Amino acid sequence: MEPVAIVGIDCRFPGAPDTGAYWDLLMRGADGVGEVPRQRWDAAEFHSPAGEEGRANTTEGGFIADPDAFDNEFFTTSPREAAAMDPQQRLLLQSAWRAVEDAGIAPRDLAGTRTGVFVGIMGNEWAQLHLTDYDNVTAQVGSGNGYCMTANRISYHLDLKGPSLAVDTACSSSLVATHLAVNALLSEECDQVLVGGVNVALTPALSIFYTQAGLSAPDGRCKPFSAEANGIGRGEGVGVVVLCRLRDAIADGRRVYAVIRGTSVNQDGRSNGLTAPNRWAQQAVLAAAYRRAGVEPSDVVFTEAHGTGTALGDMMEVRALGHHHAGRGGKPMAIGSVKGNLGHTEGAAGIAGLIKVALSLHHRVVPASRFAAKENKQLKLRDHGLRLLKAPLRLPAGPTVAGLSSFGMGGTNAHAVLESAPAHAARPEPADAAAPGGIGAAVFTLTAPNAEALRRNLLVQAESAAARRTPLGPLARSSNRVKAGHRLRFAAAATDTAELVATLREAAADPERLTRLSARPAGRTRTAFLFTGQGSQYPRMTAALYERSPLYRAFLDEADAALLPHTGRSVRDLALAGDEAVHSTRWTQPALFAVGYALGRTLMELGVRPGMLLGHSVGEFAAAVLARALPLEGAARLVAARGALMQELPAGGGMLAVRAAHTDLRARIESEPRVGVAAVNGPAATVLSGDLTALERIGAALEAEGVTTRGLQVSHAFHSPLMEPMLARFAEIADGTGGSVPEIPLYSTVRGRVLDGEAMDAAYWVEHVSATVLFADAAGALLAAGPTHLVETGPQPVLSGMVRRLGRAAGDGPAHVLPVRGPESAGRDLAEALAELYRGGVEPAWDAVYVPEDRVAHPLPPYAFSTEHRYWARNPVRRSAQPGAVPQERPAASAAEGPHEPGSGPSLAPVRPGTPADPVADAVLAAVGLVGGYTEAEVGPLDRLYEDLGFDSVMVMELKNRLESRLADIGTLTVQDLLPRLSSVGDLVAYLRELGATVPAAAPRGGARQDQALMQGERTA
Repeated sequence: MEPVAIVGIDCRFPGAPDTGAYWDLLMRGADGVGEVPRQRWDAAEFHSPAGEEGRANTTEGGFIADPDAFDNEFFTTSPREAAAMDPQQRLLLQSAWRAVEDAGIAPRDLAGTRTGVFVGIMGNEWAQLHLTDYDNVTAQVGSGNGYCMTANRISYHLDLKGPSLAVDTACSSSLVATHLAVNALLSEECDQVLVGGVNVALTPALSIFYTQAGLSAPDGRCKPFSAEANGIGRGEGVGVVVLCRLRDAIADGRRVYAVIRGTSVNQDGRSNGLTAPNRWAQQAVLAAAYRRAGVEPSDVVFTEAHGTGTALGDMMEVRALGHHHAGRGGKPMAIGSVKGNLGHTEGAAGIAGLIKVALSLHHRVVPASRFAAKENKQLKLRDHGLRLLKAPLRLPAGPTVAGLSSFGMGGTNAHAVLESAPAHAARPEPADAAAPGGIGAAVFTLTAPNAEALRRNLLVQAESAAARRTPLGPLARSSNRVKAGHRLRFAAAATDTAELVATLREAAADPERLTRLSARPAGRTRTAFLFTGQGSQYPRMTAALYERSPLYRAFLDEADAALLPHTGRSVRDLALAGDEAVHSTRWTQPALFAVGYALGRTLMELGVRPGMLLGHSVGEFAAAVLARALPLEGAARLVAARGALMQELPAGGGMLAVRAAHTDLRARIESEPRVGVAAVNGPAATVLSGDLTALERIGAALEAEGVTTRGLQVSHAFHSPLMEPMLARFAEIADGTGGSVPEIPLYSTVRGRVLDGEAMDAAYWVEHVSATVLFADAAGALLAAGPTHLVETGPQPVLSGMVRRLGRAAGDGPAHVLPVRGPESAGRDLAEALAELYRGGVEPAWDAVYVPEDRVAHPLPPYAFSTEHRYWARNPVRRSAQPGAVPQERPAASAAEGPHEPGSGPSLAPVRPGTPADPVADAVLAAVGLVGGYTEAEVGPLDRLYEDLGFDSVMVMELKNRLESRLADIGTLTVQDLLPRLSSVGDLVAYLRELGATVPAAAPRGGARQDQALMQGERTA
């Protein structure tokens, strides 16, 4: 059989709220069994030490904490639906999410994939409590029950398209589910599968059954293979594993806990009793699993046995194992059973054992078996080649083979053979090691449905990172890959783990800091790159970034190599070394081009794809390369020639910045043929360029009129008539270079608008030398196109301030993002820019942030769900009441649900505070609240029915009916007409107003009170 990898695990068992705690419990040999919680049933009411009819002989068992807690807001499930759901569905849903995260996968990434869900389940006690309460059966109660829904609900919420089914073979259910899942992978029906098992004890029914069948341990504890064994103790829990083909796990660089080598399932057939174990069938299922796995019995080092602690069950299992292992001589196989720690978790027993075996192989140690100190001598374990583990078993280096058995009460038997993960799979190699990457810092990301959930999970991540001293790169990369998919995005840059921990803690504690580091993207992002021009250069520009960022270094080296044949000297070395020659035009222009190109390509490699480009003067060359209007080599040739030819021009030219509109200066320069308008940077920001003497005359006259001017420190009169002598020579070079139409919208500062099918050819670049830089017009046209982010791509911010001064009101324009802020900028500024873009909705190519050795999977704590909301059974479990008796009390909703005053109706809050009550809006809000089970404070006009309130087609139909009964003058609503107007509650109200809806003056008395009572009752269903 092709090996199948276990790549993700999550579980909750008695005394163990998560996987780490489960492993700790096993290694300590701890006991998860205790008194039956009164939330389930009054154990004393059903107890009889003698096991009288209708009674159980025990008041103890293995129970998980907080089975009623469910984060319905996370899954966009209405309170009414959550209250109707079997707790087993709720537990599985949360555990499935956490298991997928543990596999290194963002659960949202599985949407639409051929991922299967296979769930083992045995108990259906929630249905017994609720589907027989006929007066309160609703559509939600119907879908909230049933074995199938345990699997189907996971598939629904994660949008999984593979097979989805529940398996009930009693105690072997979840191992049989594993067998079916493995086969689905091997037949390529699925690419990955989620396998789960769940059991929640809600009534004493099975405890009574075990007692009456002579199977129940009085102390509620299973004692596998022990001289003290005296029956079964009930246990509960939930576990989910993520499986995929081993070859796929290795290819994807996933961590592998263990490998499933073979599985087999069979049936007892007609034996000595329907519920009696069959030694011969157990022998056969073991043999089939060994054969399918391609192993000999002697290869198996340890087996997690079914081991219930019943006299007959333990004896039959030992004999079946002994048939295969009795000849092992001095190397008996180790056996144990987790039921000694937890009790018999029934439908979840197989998954509990599977997780134990996988963790044992992963940690290379097998926990001691509880109750092994007093071995049952009558079983003659040594004669059968077996031994109980009285102390943890350290596993040797190299492959280790293990077995796992699970036998159903009705005779369906399952066995699995597992093996330790190959060394390269247990600790995967870095992903895509050949690809360049690394920006000199990391970006830690986290998403959540709301701010409170974000705070809660930031603290969990901070404490984990602080405790484990994890390297920053793998930790942050894993957060990027796994903690994604929710609307509220958090992103923070850091250069080491200690800094990150401090940032996470501060953000969780400080609402203002949290607000700065998190955001909800408003819609599709449109990013523009702005490339700075001459004047932004300085010695050692981007030197710190070059030193710390291999990714930037690679692209600056690439630009330098393209320039070198035309410059005769390394522009990179000159720019980074602190040489003042960087201010010489010959070097300034190619140096700025190299930096602009390298930054632009770095951002694109990081996944920031510009939808618009703009370059100021010489900055337009880098923009043209990114737009694929010029090849890198061609642009390098042009910009090197441009700088050199300008440098050769005679001195005597200058440039003058004037705080005035260019139209107001036209008369001044018409009489000065050697002066022109070099740039129009804003409504009152004009730069004149030309003969220095002429500029002095103009400047003096303007100053006399009160107009502010400032001479610029330049070597030549750029973009002026004085450039004329170089144009012919430059044209010859440009003719040999060519140029084409930009493939990304490029806003030309020569044309003052976007280039529309116009090539950036030789004629364009020649005109570019002396033409006015129409920055204000080009930037205005770009802003009118609606960018969400402006990323300034140069050695320091220049253009961002100019754009802000174009007259846009603060807060109305796009976000300004600065990857480089000045001489000290290194990887941190680039990381903060990427974090800001991510918060705004950009989806970065995260691997490029990290050096290859950091591109490894690193486990993060799974999502921490809220425990604020509680949902439990409406009526307590009691012994049979007298005929016609009415329950004396009904538990109220938890305090988290909010108080309900007797007789108070649904929400009657007006849509806008301070305005008169709106009867139509009140009626709609009340109907929505009643259908969803929300209190008046939980529903408002801005809430979206599907995304925020968890409505589905069944709830929409009920809402339609309730609206028709509450409102007049709307006729009969059709679903087809209603659906397009359900984007929000407010939209629905507006639609009903359009129809002329009114509220009848004589509404039935008591209706509001009845609605409120119904809502309260259903929230505790």
